[in-house]
Amino acid sequence: MAEPSRADLSRRGLGRLALGGALAGGLAGGVAGFARPAAAELRIDITQGRVEPLPVAIADFKGQGIEATRIGREVAGIIRADLERSGLFAPIDQQAFIQTDLEFDAVPRFGDWRLINAQALVHGRVTELGNRQVRVDFRLWDVFAEQYMTGTTLTVIPESLRRAAHIIADMIYKRITGEDGYFDSRIVYIAEEGPQNRRRKRMAIMDQDGANHQFLTDFGTLVLTPRFSPTHQEITYLAYYNNKPRVYIFNLDTGQQEVLGDFPGMTFAPRFSPDGNQVIMSLARDGITDLYRMDLRTRSVTRLTNSTSIDTSPSFSPDGTQVVFNSDRGGSQQLYLMDSNGAGVRRISFGQGRYATPVWSPRGDLIAFTKITGGEFHIGVMRVDGSGERLLASGFLVEAPSWAPNGRVLVYFKQQRTDSSGRGGESKLYTIDLTGYNERELVTPLDASDPAWSPLLR
Repeated sequence: MAEPSRADLSRRGLGRLALGGALAGGLAGGVAGFARPAAAELRIDITQGRVEPLPVAIADFKGQGIEATRIGREVAGIIRADLERSGLFAPIDQQAFIQTDLEFDAVPRFGDWRLINAQALVHGRVTELGNRQVRVDFRLWDVFAEQYMTGTTLTVIPESLRRAAHIIADMIYKRITGEDGYFDSRIVYIAEEGPQNRRRKRMAIMDQDGANHQFLTDFGTLVLTPRFSPTHQEITYLAYYNNKPRVYIFNLDTGQQEVLGDFPGMTFAPRFSPDGNQVIMSLARDGITDLYRMDLRTRSVTRLTNSTSIDTSPSFSPDGTQVVFNSDRGGSQQLYLMDSNGAGVRRISFGQGRYATPVWSPRGDLIAFTKITGGEFHIGVMRVDGSGERLLASGFLVEAPSWAPNGRVLVYFKQQRTDSSGRGGESKLYTIDLTGYNERELVTPLDASDPAWSPLLR
């Protein structure tokens, strides 16, 4: 099959969804006539291990007319699903609500919400403005303190209503946890089908909750290791075209792709620098695999490692000053750090087994990795100096962790065993938070592997 042309890819319309209007913080400073947050406020501390989910009441957003009412139900449902999936919130069944006449411009009857043990209350309003614009307002209340916490007004086009709901969920998450949310983001991954010895692979993208799924490439070209740019407009990946491996960049706004470079040898594991201006990758020549950095503006290439070992899977620190990678230079596959210019290489993993696919947290505090030990694969995290290693997920084959933009959740893939006839071997995506207790399957149309999480879209 022919390589996709720029025009073909552009026609697929894969650009970011525009909000289509002002994203106004109309309630950010408080609501007239309502109390401001008190000093003793509702807060979830997500840095202290396993957290008991917070009971929260999320009412369907009110609207005038059938369509606005439908939209209000949909937006509230997306917010509920986002918060519940995080493992930090437990949305209360609406059938338990006592106050059903909740008006947007009135103070809630807090006693009614305390009776059903709601710690927080979310409600909102949807207004159709004409010219394909919809205004969505929301408010968050601390029920026991009887305090207004936060709210906002979003003006969007219908195609962006899911994004509006994700943004609201992010605001709620941040107000109650103190940490940035991650719901207004996307995941790119490799979709797979066919027998295990003849797998066909293509690149796909979806919202972090699995909605708005799209295939970016077809099965005519083998595609591997997609990674987002920090600007979230581009993906770098490895593809085999006419059996020749090349590193590509795919622009999500235009749908265009371009070859990053033709290198003499096998190139793989490309990843962007934090500023999006460079790509770091592995290049295998004459049986030796080293790390190289390419400046995307000048296309100049700099060699970073020079050894007889296999150095691969590089990942920049958030400030761009360091790189973590895995190497067998010490006799077994381990994790190493070096300065971004290749100097100061030092080993950081010293546990039993082999380590691979390291990726630096966007917060800068942890490094996620794949570990192979005891006949199993594991997803784990460690501090930057190698201390505090914790294994979060295990299985026959679990691999390729990628961080959510807030550095509190990981996505990875898990493959099942095949039977004696070669059947089975399904590969699925999962997410898990840093407690290791909230593993969730992320449903995809086909088998899935090698996911990568985008930055926040806004």
